[in-house]
Amino acid sequence: METEQPRAPHRIVALLTVLTEQPVSLYAAAVLRIGYGLLYLVFLLREFPHRDEIWGPGSPWTPELARQLFDQTGWASILTLSDSRAYFETCYVLAVITSALFMLGWRTRAVSALFAVVVASFHARAILMTDGGDNLVLLMASYLVFTACGRRWSLDARRTRRRAATTKTTSPPTSGLRYTHRTLTAVLHNCAMFVIAAQVCFLYGSAGLYKVQGATWANGTALHYVLNLDLFRPWPELSLMVDQHEVLISIACYLTVLLQVAFPFVLFGRLKYPVLTLLLGMHASIAVLMGLPLFSAAMIIADATFLPDRFYQSLPRRRRPTSRQPDARSKAEDPPRAEQPLVPPQPTASHL
Repeated sequence: METEQPRAPHRIVALLTVLTEQPVSLYAAAVLRIGYGLLYLVFLLREFPHRDEIWGPGSPWTPELARQLFDQTGWASILTLSDSRAYFETCYVLAVITSALFMLGWRTRAVSALFAVVVASFHARAILMTDGGDNLVLLMASYLVFTACGRRWSLDARRTRRRAATTKTTSPPTSGLRYTHRTLTAVLHNCAMFVIAAQVCFLYGSAGLYKVQGATWANGTALHYVLNLDLFRPWPELSLMVDQHEVLISIACYLTVLLQVAFPFVLFGRLKYPVLTLLLGMHASIAVLMGLPLFSAAMIIADATFLPDRFYQSLPRRRRPTSRQPDARSKAEDPPRAEQPLVPPQPTASHL
């Protein structure tokens, strides 16, 4: 017992150091930024022909009805500030541009806040007109405002690298204000990433526990009824073909409940990788069979939160050997000359 007592304060200090010194999961945050920016951009472009019926002045859910609902719910939307069609068209174009800039990571600090305002405004304007798949996008857009999601795979990161390459000067000593800013950025980022992970765990856990209470999920027939709902059956022939395999449907029912309930408990081991793979297949099936691509894509992007940075860093290295195989083969066929000494290759920044 005497040897175990000093470990607890040491672990607390180490945890606080990690929380305040360095932002974690920067690549995962970049994937969330790119994924949700691209998803909402595609969503707006997909609904461009129907924009007036969903969000515009010609919508059955008129701006006046939306404002009456705001008085009860406390929501707000920039789309209801004016009933002018020109104003609505301007807002729609700016929303498309904001989504594209957020995806590319240009001035991410400011654009992330604008992206959250855009998603919240469009969601609140027609809260009864969409299929509900944008609920998770709204939550993630709000959380990403507090993250450093522009540190990797962004125009901001490229500009920072070019600036560092051109100056080539040693960084000045960190002042008190700079240190406070860096610490605050790290704390906000790490707390926001923790909230994002907790949100996804809560979604899966609550969905699984809710399914356990249902009799149709207990006897393995829930998916049979889902496949026969006309509202969620974009391809009836495909749904009927899948519905003929009763044993596979029962297995899918039980596996869905098991994956959702067990998801929060497998995140700290290697078992999370096959679980994430199965969840990827489940969401892809929901997108195809039920016609809910927005919801499925939002969940797939959220699952990327649990992949470590070393996984994303290894992606370029996995492609590099295949592209260099012809060079290696040609070198093997043409041995080096005797008068030219072999020099081992020098490590580059991409190998670090």
